[in-house]
Amino acid sequence: MKIPLSKIYLFFFFLGLFFFSFNEYQGLSFLGEFKTESGALFFLLGFLLLGIESIAKGKISIPYKSTIFQILVFFLIWCFITTILNANTVVSNYFKHTSGINRFVRQYFSMILSCVVFFLFYWNVIYKMKTIDILLKIRKVFLLSLIIAFTYGFLEVLVVVFGFRKLYSVLKLFDFFPFLEVSLQTGGRISSIAYEPPFLAIYLITISGWMFSYILTEKGLVKFLPAFAVLFLTYFSGSRTGLIVVLFQVCIFCVFLYRDQRFKSYLLKSFLAFTIVFCFLLLLNGTKIVNAIGDKIDSLDFRKNLTKNVSNQSRFGMQYAALQVFSENPIVGVGFGQQGYHVRTHYPSWATRNNYEFELLYKNKNEKSFPPGYNIYTRLLAETGLIGFGLFLMLIFFSLVEVRKLMKTAKDEDKILLIIILISLSGLYVNWLQIDTFRMYGVWLSLAILIRMRYKPLKFKDE
Repeated sequence: MKIPLSKIYLFFFFLGLFFFSFNEYQGLSFLGEFKTESGALFFLLGFLLLGIESIAKGKISIPYKSTIFQILVFFLIWCFITTILNANTVVSNYFKHTSGINRFVRQYFSMILSCVVFFLFYWNVIYKMKTIDILLKIRKVFLLSLIIAFTYGFLEVLVVVFGFRKLYSVLKLFDFFPFLEVSLQTGGRISSIAYEPPFLAIYLITISGWMFSYILTEKGLVKFLPAFAVLFLTYFSGSRTGLIVVLFQVCIFCVFLYRDQRFKSYLLKSFLAFTIVFCFLLLLNGTKIVNAIGDKIDSLDFRKNLTKNVSNQSRFGMQYAALQVFSENPIVGVGFGQQGYHVRTHYPSWATRNNYEFELLYKNKNEKSFPPGYNIYTRLLAETGLIGFGLFLMLIFFSLVEVRKLMKTAKDEDKILLIIILISLSGLYVNWLQIDTFRMYGVWLSLAILIRMRYKPLKFKDE
């Protein structure tokens, strides 16, 4: 029996979603920025099969009528144009054994891979699916991955946080799981299936809306377990940004629960129950709980920790330097991918003082990895100027406006799917304040689903 290519690349699509955060392994160096991205391997294979099918049939679906897609295309074109306009400096740029042209090609290819190749792959899978299937199937895949992540993370918490070292041998069994090589974090933090806590945070921010939606569709106490697993892993990851963003997503979800009469009283009762349990725990061991909460709050005080936290020094120092580059090149920027060459002369002394990261990594010419920008928005201001930054903000604005418009008339699974998209996009857009890569699978997946819900290009029997 001959299996259609569409079914094979659909399978790769779901495998990619399942594995997209499984990056705790050595990886394939020739993939560059995607070398440890196991999900990308399946998306690439899926796109390859999609390409073969498209050549055979002589067509491929592209949502060219979508305003969101059009803005994305204009943004990508401008990233190329601004680099041409800065050709003189791009050609002369050289740092960390890498020329400016080489850096542009690699960065632009990475962006095209996420924003075009993977996006079109998601689109060509999703536009053929019914909305109920999009909701149930994608959510189920994320749930299965969360079960693995929670099991790994729970064991990691017992070993790292509570000192049950004998369980490390059990945790090591995950070495036999694809794309995982067990290693422990320091400082009482966990990373579960991801390489580092920040990457675990991105995974949790991406799937949180999908997991929260079980509260809307399922019955019994079981419906709370996926949300609990997300909050549990977020807390013990130690990621400050992850904690802030996930709590922000929880607030968005609670607004929808409160507006729905079916859940309004239920939400109030849950809050009351939580308050009672919390007070009971305070009576049992108040000092320990207060100290734990105090430590979390202190970790979120970026200003207070700026002079004693290397991570904060580097993050805000890089963003400050990027803004200085932008102030010198406000309209068209310095060229896509070129930020790393220009920020070197703008590092503030308060960021580099007693900061080993700048000496060993960012200023070290023999260290091939470029210094991260830590913020996609300040990076775009520096590299693409106000024009590129404006186009990117338009993409964000129109996507959120589109969700709002569709939500006015949406019902049943459509309404739930839009709530998920709003929670996911809002969290990932905020998370872009501390990461400067376009390698955010959840953003492009959500945009593909959003466009599908607006146009519904196929006439299904039930639609």
